[in-house]
Amino acid sequence: MFYKNINEENRQVWLKKTLLNLPAGYRILDAGAGELRNHSLCDHLTYVSQDFCQYDGSGDAKGLQPGNWDTSQIDLVCDITCIPEPDAAFDAILCSEVLEHVPEPTKALDEFARLLKPGGKLILTAPFASLVHFAPYHYCSGFSRYWYEHHLAERGFQINTLIPNGDWFTYCQQELMRLGGMARRYGDWSWPLAYALGVMGALYFKVRGGKRAEDLACFGWQCVAVKN
Repeated sequence: MFYKNINEENRQVWLKKTLLNLPAGYRILDAGAGELRNHSLCDHLTYVSQDFCQYDGSGDAKGLQPGNWDTSQIDLVCDITCIPEPDAAFDAILCSEVLEHVPEPTKALDEFARLLKPGGKLILTAPFASLVHFAPYHYCSGFSRYWYEHHLAERGFQINTLIPNGDWFTYCQQELMRLGGMARRYGDWSWPLAYALGVMGALYFKVRGGKRAEDLACFGWQCVAVKN
């Protein structure tokens, strides 16, 4: 009824700013590019997309599924942990909201380290808290700031930017707005009350003050790291 995807809106604003700041002509790999959502943000770059192209939009019909999913425009159809490009082939790599769909996400980081030139930039986003989506290709969540700090340093990256997308309060706000729709979807006879709670919650979040709580939770961390 009045659901707003705060997570996605915030993330796309950050990605637009980050990608537009890359020097013109950089060769960038969009790893796990899916339907090429971020292609338009890379018009000043030499853009190469990669995806495994096995998801069809319906998956196993569990969790959240978009229904249709078109990966027909992908350049490199392959596993994200084994991309057919030579070492140091890219000036930048973008991997946004993909790592939760990789069974062993640190192996993707290994491949990114191989593919990036020294001084190349790795742009990452992944969910700290997310609902199951694109099942059965949903393997993990909980990518905390400490996950980035530990695993990127192990692979010779220096983190330049690591900022939270929202915090615990904005996460609660988004899920409360989603409550009515979810109640109807799962056959809860009291779904009108869920919508009423959403309206009351919207008022609370409009007037609330106080500190942010990204130390508890957030939608995810947004990271730019440089290969040493």
